[in-house]
Amino acid sequence: MANAALFIATVLIWGTTWIAIAMQVGPVPVLVSVFYRFAVAAVILVAILAVMRRLKLPALRDQPFILAQALCLFSLNFICFYSAAASIPSGLISVIFSLATIYNAVNARLFFGDRITGRTLLAAALGATGLLLLFGEEVVVDFDTGTLKGIGLAALGTLFFSLGNMASRRNSAVGISPLTANAWGMTYGAIILLFLIAVTQTPIVAPPNITYIAALFYLAAIGSVIGFTTYLMLVSRIGSSRAAYATVLFPIVALSLSTVFEGYHWSGLGVIGLALTLLGNVVIFARPLARRPLQADARQPAGG
Repeated sequence: MANAALFIATVLIWGTTWIAIAMQVGPVPVLVSVFYRFAVAAVILVAILAVMRRLKLPALRDQPFILAQALCLFSLNFICFYSAAASIPSGLISVIFSLATIYNAVNARLFFGDRITGRTLLAAALGATGLLLLFGEEVVVDFDTGTLKGIGLAALGTLFFSLGNMASRRNSAVGISPLTANAWGMTYGAIILLFLIAVTQTPIVAPPNITYIAALFYLAAIGSVIGFTTYLMLVSRIGSSRAAYATVLFPIVALSLSTVFEGYHWSGLGVIGLALTLLGNVVIFARPLARRPLQADARQPAGG
């Protein structure tokens, strides 16, 4: 599949998953909802690979990094995102998530020695200013602790996501395909979540209605199996920093849905804040994207 098609698919799929996450917030505990999602996704993906005779167990030396991917991409990050959805609109979570571009730039420096440029620092400043305008009234003026909690959880979830990108970058670099890493990562993630459910004695509540079930299967089959595969294929082809550019476009899709389904109301400062946050992400990639098409970067073989 061409990189442009992978990019578009990732944007459309992950731009719509936030509203589906919001549909699952309610009587089913967060841990159980996330477990349902990745248990179903793991069964689907493992079954597909088994039928195709492409199901391979990664070598023992690679298992810690598959586990790291499971923790950061298929369990801990979504515990944060689902919890945040109880406090702030799903579209605003996607705005915070779009800062994954900056997280990835910093983590790529820490883990792989990639250079951080002045462009990245400018992008960080624009993004922080944009978020302040988006959330400032609730946090500063009204001091809404619920909003503050939602922001913190979404930011922490994005950090876990970025760390998972680093694990995926390493896994792809040693020749583990995104499909294989996802199949085992989602399986391990479901096991981790089940362990957390048992340790915390969280009650396992059955899906309460058809809306919840529809959202669950959309998140598992489309958002997880297809969405993570297209995204991590991009990561393996063009690198974690450039693949994360897809997150810049998520808020446009997500906030549109949030406006229709959640009644999110725009303010003048909110519009400016969104524009600055998106601009902060675009700043990082304007030059590379103008210089060459979206294609494999041999110097950065993997990430995500």
